Amino acid sequence: MEQGEIKKRMCAEFGFEGVYPLDNCIDGAAALSPAELARRISLGNEALMRTCDLVIANCTPFRSVSMDSGTAFEIGFMRALGRPVLGYSNNAADFAARVRTVHSNGLHGWDGESAAADIEDFGLAENLMIAVAISESGIPLVMRDVPDNRALSDLNGFRDCLEYLRQRGQYLFSTQPNSAR
Repeated sequence: MEQGEIKKRMCAEFGFEGVYPLDNCIDGAAALSPAELARRISLGNEALMRTCDLVIANCTPFRSVSMDSGTAFEIGFMRALGRPVLGYSNNAADFAARVRTVHSNGLHGWDGESAAADIEDFGLAENLMIAVAISESGIPLVMRDVPDNRALSDLNGFRDCLEYLRQRGQYLFSTQPNSAR
């Protein structure tokens, strides 16, 4: 079953309406150029986010030591709208530790030639802009230590965020500037 559909069902179990980026239907998608299709998907996702009261973001590293860059954009977009941002990661190591692990394995690639490329070690789960955006919404990023073979499919961190909302959601919305409620 599609991950998005599972998450939407979980939201419903907790009394919330979930949406997922792939909810956008692009008419005539097959006839569009890749660039135009990408543009329409992006604009559709922005429109969808504007209808949401908050976001629960999967901050699990994706194809690198960092989270998915599209999800990072969504966090910033929702934060700029003044909406609460919750997040979870299925990798319990902090950002600097993940970078050190990659470098210790000899995979310097993108920044190995510059001493100025050292990573700041704030002890945060992700880049400071992501970690602080989430913590300023009133909840620390949920960190779980999940085996690599389940890191992208395990939804217990997502469930933890939903449970937090069920227990403290009213407080969360009352502390947000420009709250939609």
